[in-house]
Amino acid sequence: MPNTPSPRRELGFLISDAARLLRTYTDQRAREFGATRAQWAVLNRLQRRQGLSQNELACILDVQPITLTRLVDRLCDDGLVERRPDETDRRVKRLFLTEKAYPVLDSLGHVGAEIMNVALEGLDDATIAALVGHLGRVKDNLKERLQNGAPDQTNLADLKTGS
Repeated sequence: MPNTPSPRRELGFLISDAARLLRTYTDQRAREFGATRAQWAVLNRLQRRQGLSQNELACILDVQPITLTRLVDRLCDDGLVERRPDETDRRVKRLFLTEKAYPVLDSLGHVGAEIMNVALEGLDDATIAALVGHLGRVKDNLKERLQNGAPDQTNLADLKTGS
């Protein structure tokens, strides 16, 4: 007899599936501009907060510093980002957008709006606002749990044996 998934469990799968599809679609659209979704994310974050160190930006983007270094190298090579020395610590480089980055960000911003229009088609503004609030709460709950340490892990073998 098949089990009917609970709405809570189904929500977890839907969030995961929607995020994966959104990433895939965004990757496709970013390629139209010769960019990647990861490069787009770096540019977007720097637009919000110029002068981040590479380590700070890696934490914000939740990527390994070496991965970010390769992304930033490419963006520097393309003339979109520049590294500047930190005024107090010469080991640290701060990241800044160049003038060349702003037209690219403007184009990507329009594409981002189109992507979200596609993704949110059929939802009214009140529903979207509620989703933002609720998903923000889900994110905060998970971040708090991860920061405070996750509870004991259940072993998959234990689940199979019913222990």
